[in-house]
Order: sequence, then C-alpha cells, then structure tokens
Amino acid sequence: MNETLRTAAQPAYSESAQRLLARAPALFIDGEWTASTGDATIAVHDPSTGREIATIADATADDIDRAVAAARRAFDDGRWTGLSPYQRERLIHGLADLIEQHAAELAELESIDNGKPLASSAGYDIPRSVSTLRYMAGWATRLTGEHLDPANFPSGAVHAYIRREPVGVCAQIVPWNYPLMMAVQKIAPALAAGCTMVLKPAEQTPLTVLRLADLIVQSGIPAGVINIVTGYGETAGDRMVRHPDVDKIGFTGSTHVGKLISRAAVDTLKRVTLELGGKSPVIVLPDVDIGQAANGAARAIFSNAGQVCIAGSRLFAHRSIFDRLIEAVAKDAAGWTVGPSLAPGTRMGPLVSAEQHERVLGYIDSGRREGASVLVGGDTPGGDGWFVNPTVLVDVTPEMKVVREEIFGPVLAAQRFDDLDEVAKAANDTVYGLSASIWTRDLSAMHRLAAKLKSGMVWGNCTSAADSSMPFGGVKQSGLGREGGRIGIEAYTELKTVGIML
Repeated sequence: MNETLRTAAQPAYSESAQRLLARAPALFIDGEWTASTGDATIAVHDPSTGREIATIADATADDIDRAVAAARRAFDDGRWTGLSPYQRERLIHGLADLIEQHAAELAELESIDNGKPLASSAGYDIPRSVSTLRYMAGWATRLTGEHLDPANFPSGAVHAYIRREPVGVCAQIVPWNYPLMMAVQKIAPALAAGCTMVLKPAEQTPLTVLRLADLIVQSGIPAGVINIVTGYGETAGDRMVRHPDVDKIGFTGSTHVGKLISRAAVDTLKRVTLELGGKSPVIVLPDVDIGQAANGAARAIFSNAGQVCIAGSRLFAHRSIFDRLIEAVAKDAAGWTVGPSLAPGTRMGPLVSAEQHERVLGYIDSGRREGASVLVGGDTPGGDGWFVNPTVLVDVTPEMKVVREEIFGPVLAAQRFDDLDEVAKAANDTVYGLSASIWTRDLSAMHRLAAKLKSGMVWGNCTSAADSSMPFGGVKQSGLGREGGRIGIEAYTELKTVGIML
C-alpha cells in the first residue's frame, strides 16, 4: 500500500458551512425557498469521512411542474427577455461579483460534498465559475443577427435578415465532478441569450448550487429566471427532460444517461446539448522532456481523483522511451498525497461516493484478472472515506475493460507504440472522442497527428488549455453540440428568417 493518509481526520467545518448544512430541505422556485410536495429526502455525505452531513429535498413530478411553470412565466412575460442586453449583462456580472465575494465559503462547500482538495476548489473551480460568467455576460450585447442579400430577387426588392432569439425554457442537469463550475457553464450562456431555466445539481453534490440560489436573489436577477431543484435523475431529471414546456436540455454526465435523454427528447424535438464520457489518450512522442511529459500525464489522470470527463486515462508512449516515461509517471503518482478534502497538503481527495469507490476498485480488479500489472497504487490508503491511491497499470491490451471503458477514477492504462499511424489507430479505437493530448517538440508531427485523431478537442504539450472562449465537447459517443465560446451561446438561440417585400 502507499503511505497512509497524512491527516487522519477531516478538519472541522466553518460556521457558515455548518449553517447551510443545517438548513431544512427546500427547493428554489420562482425566487423563493419552498418545501417539496413530497416527504422524501436524500442524504448528502462527506466523501472524506463517509458520514451523512445534510439532507436535501427529493423533488416530485409536481415540484418539477411548478419549477417549469415559473420558468415559463418568467420567459413569456418578458421579465428577462424584455430587458436590454446591457441590463442582462450587468446582472450576470453582478452574480459573478457575488460568487467572487463568497469564494472562500463556496470553495469549502465544494470540497466538503465533492471531496476535491480545498486548494483545487479555491484555485480552480470557483475562479473559473466567475470567469465563465464574466465571459458570457459580454455575449449578451454581442449576439447579432445577419443581413441577407436574396439571390433570386432583384436587388433591393426584398429586405431579408436573420434574427437570433432565445430558445426558451431550459432544463439544465449538472454532474457531480465540478458542481458549481458545471452549473455556471450552463447558467451563463442561457442567461446571456435571454433564456430561463430549471437546474438540477447532482444529488451527491448539491451544496454550492443551493448556496448559489441565495446569491441569485441578491444579484437582482428576476424571480423565476433560474429555478433550482434537487432530486434523483431517474425521477426529477426524467420529468425535466420530458416536460412539454421545456424547449432545450443541457446535460453533462455519462454517455448511458445521455442516450436516455436523447430518446426522451425526441417526442417533442427538444434542442439538446450533451457533454458526455471520454477515454482520452495522452500520446507521448520520443523527443519529449521525460520529466515534463510524465508530470503532464500524471496530472491528466490524477487531478480531481480522475473524475474528469477529459481525464487522460490511456497513455501511449513511444517504445523507445516507454520504460523511462512510465517509471517517471509511477514516481510522480507515488508522490501524490491522498487525504481529506479540507486537510492542508492534500493533493488528491476521495472519490465522490461509495458507489464510485466500489466501481473504481472493481475496474482495478478487472484489470488484474485480465492480465494487467499494477505498477503503483491499485489499493486504498486507509481512512474512513472513499479513497483510492493513484494507480498505473501496464501490460494492458486493447480488449481489456480498463482500456475500453470509462472508469472515472485515478487509474491510468499505459501502452507502447512505434509510429504515428499505429498510435492514431489505437487512440481512435474507442466509442469515445472527447479529448486528446499530444506531447512532442515536433510541431509538424503534432499537427499531422492532431488531424488524424477523432476527437472534439486536441491539446499540445499540455493536458488541457480549455477556456471559456473555446467550444468544449466531443464526437462519437462523447456528446452532441458544444459548450463554451460563441458556439456555446448560440446553442441557446433559435434562428428566425425575416423577408419583407418592398
């Protein structure tokens, strides 16, 4: 086993966190906290301890209907769409200001119910949430239509143009790996485009999104524009995606659930954006700096305990450097301090749930049974929470489950290759196509390989350079549509063609 946890216990929560955890379960509908129409609740746990820390409402179908009705009223009566783009921009900036002001509180909450290290929440999740809101706020005043010059009429005979209009009421379903950041990634473009919404956080990690509801009230965004409900995907989420008054669905999560949502949306032909699973390759060519590439490969899979859709879970190293590189990756992996999310010095926290813990350990056992060798990790470091040590598997083959299936944990499967054509074919041998990373000093080889990879995103000499201005999404079974950038906000609009005979 790796070294035991540096800190044996999760540090005490702050008073502000304790106050939120003690709240009675409630839903945020039409600008107010309201009780569910049902009595059922859902327990929320701290992954660092496994202990129950709060309860949330398990929304009923009637609750979802109330939330959708509030969003529909807010859209139809013009309280949001009727504002000028500049007014919407200022209100979105105001929400960003409030998140920034409450950054420390939100970071703690994020780490408590997700398990990620406090340094990660404070240094990445919360700042990225703020920057996404600010970036998308600017698009509120930059969304424009287009003037057309009709091809089949005399010049000047027809005044034709295209309007971009908000798509309407959106059902936004958020995952548990980056709870606040993923919520904001859906809220921000929808608001800027003029849409209203019902948003459901993952039942495992609702705390920051529930706290966000308070900040939404303070921001001055009108009641009903953003409604937040809690519940299970198969009940509350299912009612959201099937609701006849919902015009668009935004979902981030597993490919399996994404397919279910696509089928449910067909009956009413809802607009759908799906950001789904991945099995991303990290490809290392022989001319690299071994230390730099090893560090990048480790961060690609062990950050956020591997619970990242673009996690670099498949490492392809050129045969000539494989042994040196994998030794360096294993050394890097062994140096990651695994511990409670709020403990100083923790670099990797626990997995989000007991279910996820069992799943990841099951994949490691599967790899062993199928012939893979565990170079480092493959076990738990002890403690009461749902911890798994950073794990590197070698002697893997393409048909193994650890190579083919998304694990969503800190498990790396490493393979050799001899040339670019071979590694491109191996990297593409998956149902997924979300992200890929190439490490080389040879820019010609990098561009040639990038063109061969069937992936929605390709990064060079880094694990990711994702930015609010960039489209984020995948091909094949990794998703449908894109979030981020101009394309991301346009996904929340419909086109209307207007032609006037003069």
